[in-house]
This record gives sequence, C-alpha cells and structure tokens, in this order.
Amino acid sequence: MRAPNNRVATPSAADSARSALIALTASVGTAGRAAAAARPGLLALVDQHAAAVRDSLDGDRRPLTVAALAGYAEGVRSAALDHGRQPSTEPIDWAAPDWLHTRLLAVCALARALDPRHLA
Repeated sequence: MRAPNNRVATPSAADSARSALIALTASVGTAGRAAAAARPGLLALVDQHAAAVRDSLDGDRRPLTVAALAGYAEGVRSAALDHGRQPSTEPIDWAAPDWLHTRLLAVCALARALDPRHLA
C-alpha cells in the first residue's frame, strides 16, 4: 500500500542544506580543520576566506544560515566545474591548498560555528 503524497515526509530545505554541508565536512572539513589546527598559516588563510564568504553573503547585516552556506558552497563548486576544476577525490595537500579547497574549508568552518552538533 502506498501512502498518499501529502503524507510522505519530504526533507525541508534546511535538512537538505544541512545534508550537503555534512557531506562537504566529510570530504573537506574534517581533514582541513585538523590541518589548520596544526598550521597557523593555513588557519589564518581559512579565516580570511571565511571573512570573504561572510561579506559575500552579507553576513554582517543578517545572520548566516545553513541554507545560505550550502548554496554558496554549491555555487563555488559549480563555478569551478564551469572552469574545468573539481574538488579533489584524493587526499588534499593542506600544506599547499588551492583556492577552491581553502574556500570550501572556510564554508565548513562557518557552518560548524552555526551548527556544531551536526557539523563537527
């Protein structure tokens, strides 16, 4: 027996955004945060990128949201793909990260500050 469409639970936009950020954290954020904790220069670079992301999303005037950060990360990945770049499927060399991975790590850092319980 099938449930009527109006009774099937669908994920909310916030749930979808959170899932996207959880996946990003797993692929970039966890290892990147560990590397930044051991490399002050990388931590400073991530902080600079996080400030730029906040500026881009007007974070000084209105609170950042999980949905806004997930959308921003998707836009960064999409622009990278348009230019022939993809986030690495191999371990990232955090001693010399490229702009794309540093920016995505900054998004992870901002997301973790919003939702530390789910995006650790």
